[in-house]
Amino acid sequence: MTRIKQSIALITGGASGIGKLLGQQLLEKKCSKLVVWDIDENKLDQISSEWTDNGYDVYPYLVDVTRTSQVDEMAEDVLKHVGPVRILINSAGIVVGKNFEDHSALEIDHTIDVNIRGVMQVTRAFLPAMIRSKSGHIVNISSAAGMIPNPKMSVYAGSKWAILGWSESLRLELEQHHRRLRVTTVTPSYIDTGMFKGIKAPLLTPLLEPEEIVEQIILAIQEDKILVRAPRIVNFLPLLRGVLPTRLFDFTAQQLGVYDSMEGFKGKGGQQEHI
Repeated sequence: MTRIKQSIALITGGASGIGKLLGQQLLEKKCSKLVVWDIDENKLDQISSEWTDNGYDVYPYLVDVTRTSQVDEMAEDVLKHVGPVRILINSAGIVVGKNFEDHSALEIDHTIDVNIRGVMQVTRAFLPAMIRSKSGHIVNISSAAGMIPNPKMSVYAGSKWAILGWSESLRLELEQHHRRLRVTTVTPSYIDTGMFKGIKAPLLTPLLEPEEIVEQIILAIQEDKILVRAPRIVNFLPLLRGVLPTRLFDFTAQQLGVYDSMEGFKGKGGQQEHI
């Protein structure tokens, strides 16, 4: 069981939306120090002022997770001046909702840099200290898009498939060699944060309320859960894809509105947001 109370936690993309809500929950559950990494300086200033005014110990860092040298530098600073991070939540991520043929090279590279390289490099930077202290819990925010194909999500889905495979492999490695370290992988469907503004939620998978998924993630940390899949129907995706012939699965997904869900996507302009 991972203890939140008196633990140091770090959240990437933590200045707004899900990241901010997770931070608030961790503080309310009495984590000793909360480190927030984000690229939005104004939002960082706002939340750090808000939380410190309420008596919490908060450390805001302006960090671009796509810059590996900066990740290493800031991680070293955190470990030196804040302390060993016990709970690491990789929440920063972006989505560009368009057909692959319409993506620019820059959009592809940036999505991969934030959603894959950023997550891996941040984890790499903090993992040695967790191993030395024999204590740590890493939470990686993947997506249900990492379990099912979807038009206008090819690059985003590809990045989330990568994180799902990497996160689960990391979990197995740590279980084999560092049994006190934990990894939780989160695969939610669409969350109502504005990041997926304009989408049409498929049948049987309503938009998730941010507070709902945050509560599940916090519980998963406390109970050392391996996977958080939401809503419940997401649990059946691996089974359905494994059992149904591909064309029948496609037909089913089409009828449920999955493959049309991104038709009205507007998003937030491709800024670095958390999932």
